[in-house]
Amino acid sequence: MMNYSELIKENRIKEGKFSKNQIQDCLNLARRDIKTARKILKDDPDWSYNISYNAMLQAARALMFSKGYRATGEWQHATTIRFAQITLGDEFESTIEFMDRMRRKRHRSVYDIAGLISTKEATEAIETAENFVNTISEMLRS
Repeated sequence: MMNYSELIKENRIKEGKFSKNQIQDCLNLARRDIKTARKILKDDPDWSYNISYNAMLQAARALMFSKGYRATGEWQHATTIRFAQITLGDEFESTIEFMDRMRRKRHRSVYDIAGLISTKEATEAIETAENFVNTISEMLRS
């Protein structure tokens, strides 16, 4: 069992019962987001990047639901990323760090600065998101 005690103590996650359909819905959203991110990449790298981040977030939510938890309160995105970090461990350290950087940059590109994301960055985000979603999907199939 993973140690989620810190997140529970800080009221950042709550236990819950989640159906296989709810978990699958998150993964379906993630796959939809990757397709959309690819479609708009050339026209709008900012939104392509943001949608790629959302795909990763949805996959991480599916992971949380599969373990019987959901994020609560403020900072739900950061909590979901932290949960994924605890669950997935050191093997996924660089992917989780990339996702957390995406979270912060997404915030800036949505609220502060248009044109912040290059096509190259958005392409890397799509590829990372696709790998992450596929990996989480495989894990949850087992």
